[in-house]
Amino acid sequence: MDKRQLLLDAALKLFVEYGFHGTPTSLIAKEAGVANGTLFHYFKTKDELIVALYVDIKSRMGKYVFENAKGQPTFKETVKEQYLASLYWALDNQLQFRFTEQFKNSPYLARIAPQEIEASLKPFHDMLHKGIKDKIIKPHPVDMLFTLISNQTFGINQYLISNNFSKAKQHQVITDSFEMLWAMIT
Repeated sequence: MDKRQLLLDAALKLFVEYGFHGTPTSLIAKEAGVANGTLFHYFKTKDELIVALYVDIKSRMGKYVFENAKGQPTFKETVKEQYLASLYWALDNQLQFRFTEQFKNSPYLARIAPQEIEASLKPFHDMLHKGIKDKIIKPHPVDMLFTLISNQTFGINQYLISNNFSKAKQHQVITDSFEMLWAMIT
């Protein structure tokens, strides 16, 4: 594994455990097994590392969701598969998901260029626009629909990790919560 990835993995673990401000760069370097100066070779500041980690995680999550939800025959099945993929990814990647929650509720979110956020959300927003155009979902602002779906995903993930459900029960909760979400947007 390359040193940059070692640093990202160490930072992820420590930021989730100790928070952004409670994690010194020296601890990240030590956890990664590299010299402190190596960290600054890859990331000029701790802030840059925090943002880079978020972008990396969101990129991997987005790729996973779209890869696992493509080719569905109907709009509803496409949205459902994306919703399910998001939650299954979150369950399988709890540290990454917890980090994204921390990040979204921090001042670091403002460091992401609006154009970059817009570009990462474009495929999903385009899909919602098509659903509205085709009169499948209610004609609400797309950013409101996206917020509703995102918050549903975060909330259900919290519910799932707060309970020690079997895989079958997790799947049932995820499927049932999608049907509740679908009823809200259609």
